[in-house]
Amino acid sequence: MNDSATENRTVVVERQISHPPEKLWRALTQPHLIEEWLMKNDFKPAVGHRFNISADWGGVLDCEVLAVEPNKTLSYTWNLAHQDPAFDLRSVVTFTLTPTPTGTHLRMEQSGFRPEQRRAYGGAKMGWPRFFEKLEQLLDRTD
Repeated sequence: MNDSATENRTVVVERQISHPPEKLWRALTQPHLIEEWLMKNDFKPAVGHRFNISADWGGVLDCEVLAVEPNKTLSYTWNLAHQDPAFDLRSVVTFTLTPTPTGTHLRMEQSGFRPEQRRAYGGAKMGWPRFFEKLEQLLDRTD
């Protein structure tokens, strides 16, 4: 029997992007571009690389690259240490890029939200679509 009160939750956001996977990949993996649509970071697309993402609200996410398949898949941990278990997040973000006749289908999955992390889950559900709006604006104005 599944008990939804004890199951981890996942946020999935999918978008059709009118740019090729290679251009989208650059925006997902180049630190100066990531900063424009997501947050400040010291990212490098290398498995095992540990990096931080600094949020506008003052939080610092501790991350580690888990998978890199250029122009196809990028996965990293997205962890926030916090004394309150409701905010002590241990999650994984995975981007999947699939070429389409008109650009790229982008799928982002953030998994690992525990049942008591309703606010963090809700924040991710609201935040990722906003990040993707900024990502699309960045792609539209860059070469």
